[in-house]
Amino acid sequence: MSVLLPFHKSILEKIHDPAASELVLLARGLGLRRIVCKLLQIYDSPNNLVLLVNATQEEEAAIGEELGIMGCRNPGLRIVGFETGRKDRQDLYKKGGLISITSQIFTVDMLTSDIPTHLITGILILHAEKVTPTSAEAFIVRLYREKNKNGFLKAFSDQPEHITSGMSPLRTIMKELQLRTVHIYPRFHAEIKESLDRKTPDIVELHQDMTEAMSEIHHAIVQCMTTTLSELKRANTMLDLDDLTIDNAYFRSFDMVVRRMLDPVWHKVGPRTKQLVSDLATLRRLLTYLLTYDALAFHAYLETLIAANTTTDAGTSRQHQSPWMLTDAAHTIFTYAKRRCYVMNPVPKPAQSKPPQVVNLIDEEEEEQWAALDEMEAEARGESSRNAAGTNGKGKERAREQPRKKWLPEGMEPVLEELPKWSLLADILHEIEEEMMRLEPLLTSHSPGSNTVLIMASSLHTCTLIKDFLSTMDPSAPRGSQGRRMMEDKLRLYLWWKGKLSQRRSEGKGPIALPKGQDASRPKPDDGVSEALKRKDKERQERAMNRRRIRGGAPAAAVASTRDRTASGALPEGEIKKEADDIADFLSSQGVDLATQALASDTQLFSMDDDFDAHYGLLAPAQTVLVRPYSDDTDDQMLQEVKPRFIVMFEPNLEFIRRIEVYRNSNPGLGVRVYFMMYKLSCEEGKYLTGLRREKESFERLIKERGSMLMPIYEDRASAAGEAIIKSISSRIAGGRKEVSTEPARVIVDMREFRSSLPSLLHASGLLVLPVTLTVGDYILTPDICVERKSIPDLVSSFNSGRLYTQCELMSAHYKQPILLIEFEEHKSFSLEAVADVKAYAKSNKYPPKKKADPRADNASSAAQSIQSKLVLLTLTFPRVRILWSSSPYATAEIFNDLKMNVAQPDPAKAVLVGAEEDPDAGAGVNAAAEELLRSLPGITAKNVKHVMSRVRSVRELCELSLAEVQDILGVEPGKACYDFIHRGERN
Repeated sequence: MSVLLPFHKSILEKIHDPAASELVLLARGLGLRRIVCKLLQIYDSPNNLVLLVNATQEEEAAIGEELGIMGCRNPGLRIVGFETGRKDRQDLYKKGGLISITSQIFTVDMLTSDIPTHLITGILILHAEKVTPTSAEAFIVRLYREKNKNGFLKAFSDQPEHITSGMSPLRTIMKELQLRTVHIYPRFHAEIKESLDRKTPDIVELHQDMTEAMSEIHHAIVQCMTTTLSELKRANTMLDLDDLTIDNAYFRSFDMVVRRMLDPVWHKVGPRTKQLVSDLATLRRLLTYLLTYDALAFHAYLETLIAANTTTDAGTSRQHQSPWMLTDAAHTIFTYAKRRCYVMNPVPKPAQSKPPQVVNLIDEEEEEQWAALDEMEAEARGESSRNAAGTNGKGKERAREQPRKKWLPEGMEPVLEELPKWSLLADILHEIEEEMMRLEPLLTSHSPGSNTVLIMASSLHTCTLIKDFLSTMDPSAPRGSQGRRMMEDKLRLYLWWKGKLSQRRSEGKGPIALPKGQDASRPKPDDGVSEALKRKDKERQERAMNRRRIRGGAPAAAVASTRDRTASGALPEGEIKKEADDIADFLSSQGVDLATQALASDTQLFSMDDDFDAHYGLLAPAQTVLVRPYSDDTDDQMLQEVKPRFIVMFEPNLEFIRRIEVYRNSNPGLGVRVYFMMYKLSCEEGKYLTGLRREKESFERLIKERGSMLMPIYEDRASAAGEAIIKSISSRIAGGRKEVSTEPARVIVDMREFRSSLPSLLHASGLLVLPVTLTVGDYILTPDICVERKSIPDLVSSFNSGRLYTQCELMSAHYKQPILLIEFEEHKSFSLEAVADVKAYAKSNKYPPKKKADPRADNASSAAQSIQSKLVLLTLTFPRVRILWSSSPYATAEIFNDLKMNVAQPDPAKAVLVGAEEDPDAGAGVNAAAEELLRSLPGITAKNVKHVMSRVRSVRELCELSLAEVQDILGVEPGKACYDFIHRGERN
């Protein structure tokens, strides 16, 4: 169980009051989950109903597990999801306790009174930094405070950098959550500083230099980013883009910031600006991949970028190419990335005088003679035999030690530069092993902690790379060559990938990505693995009987000696294709499957007579190395379970350092040593320092805003509604003496629409929102007005699938005023030209082209057709459908209020029955098979099957109808398709 530090207890003492509602902002890594779990434990009682909102599935599982450890097991934290039925939810609410619920279900249950809102003890909201006026959490708080004035509400956040957008962002969050108190706890808070500085871990900072090739690539990428940013600012002088700097470009949020700045004018910018925005994201990834990918994976990724930048998916030349790829810095990136992997030397033509069977092979007797000669020459000069073989022997000994691999193409000299951190990690593990041996006599069985070594990295990919390196590492090899075996396996995988690229290109197929590891390229168990192993054993036996070595071969070129051998200039697409074709020809001539070869080389068989525990037994902690990626507050629980004494941070992470500080102070008497690894003068160092500065500035800005913030005044919605009724009395209508209806204005909303922000804004505008399951339409404003709401992506996909045609047909059949509402996003351009950015717009439709003007007639040839023409076809097909254009959800709420003025209110009971089955018993029991049969007919879908079953009594009656009668039920085109299938067996 997690131990509470003094500052944890101080925070709990301030916020545990059930009569207080407040916001808590805590720095990352200081144990926010501990505080939330302890608070839930305090309120764990059947007499309380406490709801946890806005928690992810991983957070729900982790909080539930930690509460179980703390003793909250009967029943503990219960989770309400979409699979939980309405009756089951009602029973859970009545039992009380701790419940985690999604925002959408919570909103619907409060509107339908399934949950006793007035009996809720309190609500805990996580990720408060995501709260906006249009978020579901703001809607929940508004509904909660309408019926419950006494319950508490506590919000938590550990992302202060996200509370920066807009003017007075902290005030906006507090206003939407209706809070008046905020507690801010940065790392430099006096109580936190005092608690964590009592016992500090032993931190060893190791700043590793990048290799010369990596430094050149890093500087070139930064130069490309600087050039791209300058071009972006020059192309958009009307916008304030001063915040776009290289320091901010290290973070993933930078891409969203750039897009958010350009969204209002996105339909006006040209393709060059859009390409620049995409290039910034690509270059940011390159900076990260340079330090986390091995040399071959990084080079392969660059080759895919070149291929994607020069040709389209259809094989034609791309018009708008990335400008940074045409710069000198790009040439540096591509050239040095290839030099890190291998060097292609010109293949000398064989001499005509020598017979082709002459090879550079010698037997054992000749090898011994060469060794004796080398020894004699070395003794004559007074040097060692190894140096003599390297100088006077012309590299013969080196060739014997490192024979050329048979699977290497001619002229290819592998360099296989390893990441510098790998050798540093090997040195650290060796030092840890020596330290364990030194401390072993001093530790007893009761000493806290274990000797399990914990290695933390930034991603699963990096963890996999570390595991591969440690499992294949050669401890006796010199620095920079300890992972040679792993890199050779990756080179074989790379060659197989290059051959596959050439093969797919000749077949007219698109490129494939380089597999993440050898497992991706290994054949299935029935792909001849046993033959591969047999062939390997046979070759091993032959080599044992007749030992032969290659002598006189050229040594593998070093990095420094390969610079002059690579052609200058950026690698063009043609050179990459030619290289891939050459490798493919070489592989086909060898007749060897490199994937099978890689599997055979890595597979190790052992006899079943060996010791079982040697292969399947538990390892001692001192022999265990745990490699994990950085996570959220789950890392706190992992540290408490493993209790490592030695922690290696393979990559810097600010919040994990704080977790180690909390872990060290939570376990008195436990010594912790942390090895902090970082590349010197790299984006890794810049990102770490910039993140530290950004967090500090964010907290300072929030503290300053809290000191000058004006508290909002909250008004009662009931009194506000009464004032609205009085103000709506018009003296123009019978002098104001006409009776005013006291019935509240309401709008019927489909359940699925609560994923959008419009229901919340309708409720905020004074309308009563009634959630039901609708068959026809999304919003029912009056008995005659039905609205189908479409966002831009939804509109495009509905046109492509033909769903919009069916929806408009059903609305026209059941309502006098069907409306199609096309709603744009608030901060984006109010223009249909932005539709070109929607990927679904270019996808072909599954419906074939038809002769009549049908909006579903959309295929690959008409993908470029404008969305306006499709809307015209829709209005021609359904003349009564009106189209409403709304620039934002706020504008939609105003439009709905105007449409509902001085009209009758809709009846939810009738709205549910529209388009649905009139007979409540139909569709169940004996009608289940008939309904399934109807759904299999063309023109009948899940939307209109109930309507068909209400018009005909049996399938037989449907088959006896005429074409006009079937079209009257289903519509013109669906009716014709259904009639033709029934009577002629034709499916259009």
